[in-house]
Amino acid sequence: MGKRDYYEVLGIAKNASEKDLKQAYRKLALKYHPDKNKGDAESEEKFKEATEAYEVLRDPKKRASYDKFGHAGVSGFDGFKGTQADFSDIFGDFDLGDIFEGFFGSSFGNRGRSNRPRRGSDLQYDLMITLEEAASGKEVQIDIPRNESCEVCEGTGSAAGTKPSVCTVCNGTGQIRQTQGFFSITQTCYSCKGQGKVIKSPCKTCRGTGLINKKRKITVKVPAGVESGSRLKISEEGEQGPNSGTRGDLYVVMHVQKHPVFERHGNDIISLVDITFPMVCLGGEIEVPTITGGKAKMKIPPGTENGQIFRLKGNGIPYLGSYGRGDQLVKINIKVPKKLSPRQKELLKEFSRLDGEDVGSKSKEFY
Repeated sequence: MGKRDYYEVLGIAKNASEKDLKQAYRKLALKYHPDKNKGDAESEEKFKEATEAYEVLRDPKKRASYDKFGHAGVSGFDGFKGTQADFSDIFGDFDLGDIFEGFFGSSFGNRGRSNRPRRGSDLQYDLMITLEEAASGKEVQIDIPRNESCEVCEGTGSAAGTKPSVCTVCNGTGQIRQTQGFFSITQTCYSCKGQGKVIKSPCKTCRGTGLINKKRKITVKVPAGVESGSRLKISEEGEQGPNSGTRGDLYVVMHVQKHPVFERHGNDIISLVDITFPMVCLGGEIEVPTITGGKAKMKIPPGTENGQIFRLKGNGIPYLGSYGRGDQLVKINIKVPKKLSPRQKELLKEFSRLDGEDVGSKSKEFY
């Protein structure tokens, strides 16, 4: 099978600019490079094909000869075998650490940083609270398991009286430079794991890590008005950073338990209250339980209907980080007795007759 057209290989037009040529080749080189596709013969062939096409078209003389005579016009040049693509020119306007991280992992981008102090990881704690606690706020102590600096070796990882020695493989840099194909890359030192130092006599307490796991009691102030999903950030109460780095943060996530009486809607709460039939007809005053634990008096006007809602202003959930509270919405449920005494039945029949309705007798024809 003959060679494909070089412009077709790179996916560009014949009048493509030098910039377009570079961008097209850069894209293919990153996709098909052998170091990224180890053992893939097809990718290796595509990489070679793209490189050969780029080598010809990047040279003005070769390109002019190719445009005029095709592959025969460049057969006199050494072509792909004689030269190698100038990758510094191709990738010159890009961050090499970001590009090659896709080839060789994050160690390339972290060149020279592994033995520096680094920030510790953030931690998350899920805290269960009641609706009353969410409404009033509370202060609670929680136990957080986290990594802390070893007190015996003061975070060095070395036994008392000793110090870490400089790694002889990387000479303390934490990185090893290697050449792979066209690229000269830097990778994490296999001996010191990027630390630049080797611990020959590790601390027995932390086993050379410089960190130990401890449970730490932390006081959390839950503000009034939180809801499920609210996150409280407690700065620098997370994991201790490697190499004596700063601590991460602790995030406390709130989970509000379901309440048997109240249902929350935003900053309002809804409660269901049972009242009797005489109360509905005659009206009166009832006591309603509130989220604060007390009771509020509420008037029931005569003729109140089932499902009617009354509002108790300011008896809801406080606004988080602000002033004021929501309201309590009281929904009326008319309680119908299932058992009546003979006297109650007699009075209800009398009430029915006075109201022009005959109850308790046989049913009449609908029509």
